[in-house]
Amino acid sequence: MTSLTRFKRNAAVATLASLSMGLAVSCTPSSPDVATSPAAGGDAASPAAGSGGTVTLSGAGASFPAPLYQRWFADYNKQNPNTQISYQSVGSGAGVEQFQAGTVDFGASDAPLKAADKETFKAKYGAEPIQVPMTGGSVVFAYNLDGVDELKLSRDAYCGIVEGKITTWNDPAIAAANSGATLPSSPINFVHRSDGSGTTYAFTNHLKAACPGWTAGVNKSVEWPVGTGAKGNEGVTAQIQQTPGAIGYTEFSYAKENGLTMAAIENASGKIIAPTPEAGAAAFEGETVPADFALQVPDSKNPEAYPISTLTWLLLYPEYKDAAKRDALNSVITWSLTDGKAAANDLGYIPVDTALATKVKDQVATIK
Repeated sequence: MTSLTRFKRNAAVATLASLSMGLAVSCTPSSPDVATSPAAGGDAASPAAGSGGTVTLSGAGASFPAPLYQRWFADYNKQNPNTQISYQSVGSGAGVEQFQAGTVDFGASDAPLKAADKETFKAKYGAEPIQVPMTGGSVVFAYNLDGVDELKLSRDAYCGIVEGKITTWNDPAIAAANSGATLPSSPINFVHRSDGSGTTYAFTNHLKAACPGWTAGVNKSVEWPVGTGAKGNEGVTAQIQQTPGAIGYTEFSYAKENGLTMAAIENASGKIIAPTPEAGAAAFEGETVPADFALQVPDSKNPEAYPISTLTWLLLYPEYKDAAKRDALNSVITWSLTDGKAAANDLGYIPVDTALATKVKDQVATIK
């Protein structure tokens, strides 16, 4: 375990702060007999980008960070035209499946790998997978309610909505925190994910901690007691936009970029907190990051924290057949964690701070 790791906050920027510099963080076993991933380049090696050849990288997984990854990869390609990176926003569940199958060069997930996932991977490849955090972000309640520009939801209110117990907008549990607002008697249309989703994992992880009546468990896909399903954060956002009276959970940047209004919600300290990168970063203050970087904070006790916040991880192989792909991935990750911070801030994500980025880069450097 590392020493206390914090997200630093100020008025302009929220960042994930340092890990202990004294502990070597490694997800790769010491044995040199590491199985080679079939994902990275097949039998023919890619020419090194510096030699004038083109290196292609393919990834798939979480839709949560997709706007940032696509921005990063496009910006990196402009500066390094010999490296071409494609990323499919297919959801964390499908991303982990493709990563395990070796059909992509990297995966992406908003849920840390389970012990069973690691064992399956190790049985196939001879070593544990590598997961590294690339950014943080918040899961928000975005809504479409005409005439209601600000919405506050107590725990009783949002738990009741997702549990199917609160079904109209003028329910007393909602009205109690929104004095002065004209809440209609129309039905609430809850929108949730229909695919295997790390966003769903983070959301249900919070519901389990915050909602005593939540019985559907914590997973990338659950049996929802109520609502309409949509694929990806993209699909949820679109469904909310086109459905009057809708409310659903999505990643902050999707709501921001699509002009959706987001509810302020009650945190564990009883404070109503609006979702902002600074409030999301506060959820991680004082938390200890494990050696595999799989930090989860389902319900922060920080009174200033927005309570539904998560890291999101890249999934990497411990060895690549193609050295050009390995080196390109190393370069892309290093660039994203340094030069890519401005894009993360611009889109509303929480960029990784320099000290933690160093630990991530050290981990990536162990890849063979």
